[in-house]
Amino acid sequence: MTRTTTGTPPGIRAAGWALAALGAVTLAVVAFTTPWRALPPTAPPVVPDPARDFTPDQIARSESFDAVLSAPAYLSLGLTLVAAGILVSTPLGARLVGRLRGPWWLRVLLGVLVLSVAVEILRWPLGMWSEIHLREFGLSTQDWPAWSADRIKNIGIRTGLIAIMVLAVVALARRYRRWWIPAAVGAFALTMVASFAYPVLIEPLFNDFTPLPAGQLRDDLLTMASRDGVPVEDVLVADASRRTTTLNAYVSGLGATRRIVVYDTLLKAPADEVELVVAHELGHAKADDVLYGTLVGGLGAACGACLLYLATSWQPLRRRTGIASAADPKAVGLIMGLLSLTAVLSSPAQNLVSRHIEARADAHALDLTRDPVAFTAMQKRLSVTNISDLSPDAFEYALYVSHPTAPQRIAMARSWALLNGMREP
Repeated sequence: MTRTTTGTPPGIRAAGWALAALGAVTLAVVAFTTPWRALPPTAPPVVPDPARDFTPDQIARSESFDAVLSAPAYLSLGLTLVAAGILVSTPLGARLVGRLRGPWWLRVLLGVLVLSVAVEILRWPLGMWSEIHLREFGLSTQDWPAWSADRIKNIGIRTGLIAIMVLAVVALARRYRRWWIPAAVGAFALTMVASFAYPVLIEPLFNDFTPLPAGQLRDDLLTMASRDGVPVEDVLVADASRRTTTLNAYVSGLGATRRIVVYDTLLKAPADEVELVVAHELGHAKADDVLYGTLVGGLGAACGACLLYLATSWQPLRRRTGIASAADPKAVGLIMGLLSLTAVLSSPAQNLVSRHIEARADAHALDLTRDPVAFTAMQKRLSVTNISDLSPDAFEYALYVSHPTAPQRIAMARSWALLNGMREP
């Protein structure tokens, strides 16, 4: 059954209760499973102090790097908010999509493509501006064709996912009165599938992965994983040096797709520091942080589907944006604007939880290696090489910072050392 009426859809109250219930479950899961303290309460407090571990030149370089990157970053954020604000408060998006011709599904897909391309064209110079600064500070090794290819791939993947979500919303709205129910289930399922598929389908588009070569380091890492009780078939090396000089490692995937990946740039560091980075990643694997993040993300996506139903059912908003309902292909702009605003507004909460999860992985690495000296040296190396922001302001910290700062991580290592009867590194 197709529904294209302009009246208020039924089930508003049910969707509201579902949103409240899902929201309460999500908050409860986050509140009771997030490791709000990485160390026991008896751990001696140590105050983070950049001046204790970094030279004035290193601190000045970090501040200078942050200053030059802040302008394009804030302008990009502002552009995102302005574009989203226009789409959710004016009929411009509906008018643009209304000019498209073809069956409803084609107009939806073309609408997503047109609006995405329009925003990305405006954002492209800001990306070039950031890339120029990355090269000036020696962090980027890419030429412009390689940089453009990576950016186009990122845009294509992001646009494809948005197109799937928007098409699904419009299709469900055209078929079901209470379309928020299948939309919530579908959003949760899509999040789970994407987490499984990402390391297999997406990561290879940007990097080549090879097993860590046989040798002492490989043996030590696999032995450490076995001692930690984390099943790891292999440790992969990403050829990150073809685009950056930064050091990094990560864990991704679920079940059979779970893998620990280290940048090839990281292998230039001392072996004990590489082991600590991998021990941190083992902490994520042992705590099933990817699965946890996927489940919370799925619940959040289900909440978003309910919220989207309520927003697109609100008569004043529909009149303001010139759409009949979510079943109207012209609703593409409104849906995209709401998705963008939700992503920006949810970032502080996501980063808050992420920082505590990262701190727990740091504590796990210290428990596993019992080497706070190497941990401190590793954090210094990562921070100096990556030119990390040592003292982000409150706004940046909330909106962008997903890991504790280097001074915070080093302070925790010192606290761990004191707790375990060791000398502060």
